Amino acid sequence: MQNRMMITGAGSGLGREIALRWAQEGWRLALADVNEAGLAETLKLVREAGGDGFIRRCDVRDYSQLTALAQACEEQFGGIDIIVNNAGVASGGFFSELSLEDWDWQISINLMGVVKGCKAFLPLLEKSKGKIVNIASMAALMQGPGMSNYNVAKAGVVALSESLLVELRQLEIGVHVVCPSFFQTNLLDSFRGPTPAMKAQVGKLLESSPISAADIANYIHDEMAKGSFMILPHEMGRMAWALKQKNPQALYDEMASMAEKMRGKVKSVS
Repeated sequence: MQNRMMITGAGSGLGREIALRWAQEGWRLALADVNEAGLAETLKLVREAGGDGFIRRCDVRDYSQLTALAQACEEQFGGIDIIVNNAGVASGGFFSELSLEDWDWQISINLMGVVKGCKAFLPLLEKSKGKIVNIASMAALMQGPGMSNYNVAKAGVVALSESLLVELRQLEIGVHVVCPSFFQTNLLDSFRGPTPAMKAQVGKLLESSPISAADIANYIHDEMAKGSFMILPHEMGRMAWALKQKNPQALYDEMASMAEKMRGKVKSVS
């Protein structure tokens, strides 16, 4: 019976809500995060919801920590059925302002953390004919202004997922990629950007979102059951993606005018 799941970034936000959604069906969960207090809270909530599992501090930048996590899943659960590469950090700033360190930090966590998660767990997934769920972002598809390093890292997650989709089909391993738009989350706690104004603007977007992390977890659950590869939880995101496929130039023009407005606002605040 398939009921073993590993989630990175499970100490809060979407990672926690995914854990709780599957816990309702009695799943056993391997919960990983750098935030140990958050993990302990998630495990408590998971047990209240009807699931169980264990927690482990894990920095997705460190491949040895991920392979150790995979080993722990084998020892405690006898394997794994679904892995959710969800750990991520936010950042923003115009390209001219972003340092190369900002780029390295973003890509090491949001892209290479996902690559390493897939690599560390592939042997277990081959045995279970399991599933990979990579959490990307609508930023991967839309490339909004003032966040090029985030856009590139998340676009890499989509390209990785597409690559795995076609390579792993013969091994009967399922692959899904999730591209949420902004939603109510604590992503801003990890936000790195050159200007406080940029953080304030992203904060407004997050607060104005009508959809919660729990709604997204439910949507992911339903779409995985249908076998959907590309999972777009937000209606506005689905509309924007449809527009980009039909008329990319219209979207680029819209984004360029948004960039002009953002530059104006950032100047007036700073």
